[in-house]
Amino acid sequence: MPNVKPTLLIVDDEASIRISLSHVFTEFGHSVRSAADGFAALIEIRREIPDILISDLNMPGMSGFELLSVVRRRFPTIRVIAASGAFSSDEVLSCVAADAFYRKGGGLGELLRIMGTPPWLEQRSPHRTSSSAPIWIQKNGHNASGEAFVMIACPECLRTFSQSIGGSADAVHETDCVHCHSLIHYAIVKQPDEMLSMTFHRSIDTPTPLRSAELSSKGQ
Repeated sequence: MPNVKPTLLIVDDEASIRISLSHVFTEFGHSVRSAADGFAALIEIRREIPDILISDLNMPGMSGFELLSVVRRRFPTIRVIAASGAFSSDEVLSCVAADAFYRKGGGLGELLRIMGTPPWLEQRSPHRTSSSAPIWIQKNGHNASGEAFVMIACPECLRTFSQSIGGSADAVHETDCVHCHSLIHYAIVKQPDEMLSMTFHRSIDTPTPLRSAELSSKGQ
């Protein structure tokens, strides 16, 4: 039926956002459900698979990063919009399995534009292939040797193992499962303050014309 609107699942830990977006899209004729975190979202998805998922990235419990990784692997037909006010589209879409990105604070009109753009509804994202979606995991701390590590659950054999992450700055890492030797791609969930710190240091390290002139004058 051509007039049937896509069903939506809105995931955000802020109740005001869930309520306001649910109200808006219901008014536009969509069937809308909502969830407060990734775990609650997976319960809703198992009850009924939505056509479109709009998910915040920073949430307690299971973050949006982790949720989208699971959704892409288990429910690859769902269209996904990642939403955040702490990250940019370049920072997110380079390694998160999402079809589009909505920056919070950009206005409801922008989200409606994404929802109503035919190319987005018709074309598939280059990240839609489930095998290319990294597993997003939280940092676990440091081991007895002082090395940072994470606990990885292999998506093939479902067994867990610890993995030292060292000082690598790569967005997506890869390793072999110690049990079944399957190749695993994984990424570390970064908190907003870490992203802001990275952006701050990049702005200091990247010389602007004025800064270059200052450095030249000091060297003379």
